[in-house]
Amino acid sequence: MPIALNHVDTGGVGIPLVVVHGLFGSADNWRSHVKAWQEGRRVIAVDLRNHGRSPHASGMGYEAMAADLLALLDRLGIERVHLLGHSMGGKVAISLARLAPRRVASLIVADIAPRAYGHDHDTVFAALRRVAEGRPANRREADELLAEHVEERAVRLFLATNLERAEEGGLRLRLGLDEIQQDYEAIMGAPAGEGAFTGPTLVLRGAHSYYVTDAMLPELREVLPEARLVTLDAGHWLHAERPEAFRQAVDDFLGEPG
Repeated sequence: MPIALNHVDTGGVGIPLVVVHGLFGSADNWRSHVKAWQEGRRVIAVDLRNHGRSPHASGMGYEAMAADLLALLDRLGIERVHLLGHSMGGKVAISLARLAPRRVASLIVADIAPRAYGHDHDTVFAALRRVAEGRPANRREADELLAEHVEERAVRLFLATNLERAEEGGLRLRLGLDEIQQDYEAIMGAPAGEGAFTGPTLVLRGAHSYYVTDAMLPELREVLPEARLVTLDAGHWLHAERPEAFRQAVDDFLGEPG
C-alpha cells in the first residue's frame, strides 16, 4: 500500500522536475537547487518513506518506493515528469521509469547504476544508532557521538541533517532507522522493473566515485540505452560538491521549461 510522501512543490506550469534524494537524505538537502530551478520551472522535491518528514513504513524495496512516488503524482494530478534521482533515489527513478514509462518525460540519474551493490554503510548505521541511544542535547553533542564511528566531517554534517528537536527536549533522529536497516538488502539491490527505459536519459557521475565506473557502462546501457553520460570532477555527492556544474548539466539536458 503506497504511503503519502511529504514533498515540496514550487508550483508553476509545464512538465515538473521531480527530485528524489538518496539514502539518509531528504528534500531539504536539495533546497538550493530547488530555489535555482524554480525560477524557470515547477519543481517537486520529495521525502521518500522513512526519510525526512515522510511517514515510517516497513518495506524499502524499489517497487514499493516507486509506487509511493507514482501515488504522489496521481494525487497531484501530474501526468508526466522530468525525474531526477541521486544514488538510492536514482534507483527509485529508474524503477518508476521502467514500471510506468509513459509518466516519465525524461530521466536524470545521479551517480548510480541499475545494479546491486555491496554493503558499505555499517559505520553509518553504527553512528546513527549511537545518536539515537545517546539522546544528544545539542548538535555539538550529536557530532561527538557520530564521530565515534564516522571520521569524515562532511559525512557527519550530512547525517546531522536528520536531527530534529524532540518534544521532551534534546535532539532525535527523524529517520525510520529500524525500517531502513531491516530492509538494507533491498536498498543495495537492483532497481525494480524489467527491460530498458528508452526515453531521454542523462547519467551524471562523479569522477572520484566508484558507483558508476567505466566497467559498469555496458550494463548501464542495457537498461538506459539512450543515456547521455556526463562526468563531473566530484565524488558521490556530486550535486553538493559541484552544485553549479551539476545544475548546468541538468539545465543543458532539459532545455527550455515545458
